[in-house]
Amino acid sequence: MEETISLRELFAVLRKRLWLIVLITIIAATVSAVISFFVLTPVYESKTQILVNQAKNDQQLYNPQVVQTNVQLINTYNDIITSPAILDKVVKELKLDESSQSLKGQIQVTSAQDSQVAQIVVQDTSAKRAADIANTTASVFQKQVPKLMNVDNVKVLSKAALGENPSPVKPQPLMNVAIAIVVGLMVGVGLSFLLEYLDNTLKTEQDIENILELPVMGVITTIKDVPKATNVQRPDLTARVPQRGETFGS
Repeated sequence: MEETISLRELFAVLRKRLWLIVLITIIAATVSAVISFFVLTPVYESKTQILVNQAKNDQQLYNPQVVQTNVQLINTYNDIITSPAILDKVVKELKLDESSQSLKGQIQVTSAQDSQVAQIVVQDTSAKRAADIANTTASVFQKQVPKLMNVDNVKVLSKAALGENPSPVKPQPLMNVAIAIVVGLMVGVGLSFLLEYLDNTLKTEQDIENILELPVMGVITTIKDVPKATNVQRPDLTARVPQRGETFGS
């Protein structure tokens, strides 16, 4: 026998266990908000941009072949920026309590396609320290790259600045709560259908007709218990039986 489920039955299941769906959603949103606001440490981000050219000559600067060569070398510059040759000096100059390998995990160097501009992005739990690391990394790279490669024209296009009220880039509490609400709804709906699927009890006459395919001949209503009377006098079972020759009342 093929079973078909109508939309009306689906909505009936959801309405039946709406309290469960709402409860799971509220719990998920509350847990996400508590973790986002009180458990996770805020992380701040700071950026600086540098421009790398091989020569200072204006004629070579606008030479398409030279520009293409510089673009192809951007990946090499990115690797140099995050190398121990640069980061060791950054750690020493800022007196950071971490290794260059640990600092490398906080730095990301990106560049747009066909662009000679590299962007140094630093994330840290301190907004000021993130800006200091970004600016110091760019400065150290500017000083060290001529010794490492035949490049003597590195310019810092924009320095990392510390705003008055820096906002963390992560965690994002509102985004986390929104995701938790969606996940909570999905879990609640899935659990509701699972409980409905596992529930094989017969509760209504409609269940008997649908599952057993038997017609309902009659329905017995619920009979409530009749309250017992409290003021009814019981007969006196201890009355004396009259003897022979005696009459009642004598």
